[in-house]
Amino acid sequence: MQKFRIAVCVPILLFLCAIGDAQSLGDVARQQRQKQQAKDAHPARKVVTNEEIPESPDASANSSADSDSSGESSTPAASNGGNKSAEQWKSGIQAQKARIAALQAQVDKLNDSVHFVEANRHYNGVRYNQYQLKKQQEAQRMKKQLDGEKKTLEHMQESARKAGFGSAIYDP
Repeated sequence: MQKFRIAVCVPILLFLCAIGDAQSLGDVARQQRQKQQAKDAHPARKVVTNEEIPESPDASANSSADSDSSGESSTPAASNGGNKSAEQWKSGIQAQKARIAALQAQVDKLNDSVHFVEANRHYNGVRYNQYQLKKQQEAQRMKKQLDGEKKTLEHMQESARKAGFGSAIYDP
């Protein structure tokens, strides 16, 4: 009889201890709400893309200087052009050269991938050639963009030269 009481009491005691340690559903919900409020309190990090960053301060300065009939620009970036240090000019020009090289590589890769087929010799040849034509048009669009980037580089180099810097700065 003694063994029977122990055998029944021990599991009951273990069950009561387990119930005592378990959190109530209200406590769990409260903790979740606090975690959510902590997440909401911290602002989410914003990812900045290349489209949101101006290509270069000189690009806007040169375009506004060219469009202005008096030769003076109303933008602070353009009026600050003479105050740039040699390192700022050099790094800006090198960054523009890197953009040009990357764009040139993309244009070359796209041009190399264009291959037309005889439409009646291949299954879906007409559709394939239409796709190739779109790729060719995209390469032409990118080529125009590349020409614009080269002009921007020339303007940057000319501005650095006019600011009195040597070829080591404007043609690194």
